[in-house]
Amino acid sequence: MVVFHPIQWVCFNVFGYYAHKKSVDYLNFFLVRCTNLLGTTYQFENTDMIPKNAPIIFVANHQSLYDIVAIIWYLRDYHCKFVSKKELGTGIPSVSYNLNHGGSVLIDRKDPKQAIPLIKGLSEYIENNTRSAVIFPEGTRSKTGQPKSFAQSGLKILCKYAPTAYVVPITINNSWKMVRFGAFPMGLGNRLKFTIHSPLQVSEYSFEEIIEKAESAIVQGIQI
Repeated sequence: MVVFHPIQWVCFNVFGYYAHKKSVDYLNFFLVRCTNLLGTTYQFENTDMIPKNAPIIFVANHQSLYDIVAIIWYLRDYHCKFVSKKELGTGIPSVSYNLNHGGSVLIDRKDPKQAIPLIKGLSEYIENNTRSAVIFPEGTRSKTGQPKSFAQSGLKILCKYAPTAYVVPITINNSWKMVRFGAFPMGLGNRLKFTIHSPLQVSEYSFEEIIEKAESAIVQGIQI
């Protein structure tokens, strides 16, 4: 990540958005390959179900930072932007730079009012540029794989201001095992599985139906 930090800076400031995105893609490619050395595998199921040429709101349970690494690389064609906590915006080589310059938003979980215009801006961005947002409604990662209750506010704003988008639920399994002992030692031989569920067109459902269907699909797919 230290190596890719200046690479990102050059790509962003000299060559622009697409070069910066490519540098981030390959940073996460190498992070994935590093975990492969530990016997980690990644499986993405049903990616053919993701709508093409439309804004996407990916909604997933959250188990570790490796959720993000895998999503950035394996779903790179969708230009994923994240709703992240502001603490990640400083002090982490490459990660903080990408979050601050790559189109994601950093919110203060203690100040919900601050988050509203930021998430609104992200939803308008994916609507206007046909890109995707990723949100983890649990708010924080599950350290045991057990799902936490979904908060509704962030997803509700994304749906409101991206009316042509599709909500695509994703169930993530076994990512928590990568960090069950903390940052070190990392888990060995883990099988990370990302299951894509049926997309929900925002314009066809009430928000109450969207959150109920998305949460139900995600939680039912979790295997502890």
